[in-house]
Amino acid sequence: MTRLASLWKYLMLKTHAKYHLGQIVRHRKFPFRGVIFDVDPEFMNTEEWYNAIPEDVRPSKEQPYYHLLAENEVSYYVAYVSEQNLVIDDSGEPVGHPDIPDLFGPFDGGTYPLHFHMN
Repeated sequence: MTRLASLWKYLMLKTHAKYHLGQIVRHRKFPFRGVIFDVDPEFMNTEEWYNAIPEDVRPSKEQPYYHLLAENEVSYYVAYVSEQNLVIDDSGEPVGHPDIPDLFGPFDGGTYPLHFHMN
């Protein structure tokens, strides 16, 4: 999906998604944080991925899911996380993921601005 398509999808979800592109969030249960770079209105990953989550903690598919440029203490990666498992990161610290400059401008007070604007 192109960045423009992702932005359009985000704008369509704006009234439903709790978090926005460029926002820094943390996982509620696991020690990682990241920058949101895409939002799905509901689960859109594979069934194999979904079924790998233990049933007793498996989130509902009927909620927004966020794609994150994520980091933990040892690595950088892309994460796919349900809205119920995210909280706002209030550390005030930037995320060090090496792909951030490809999508966003410089860190600006807790968020990263998109590189482009829609007319």
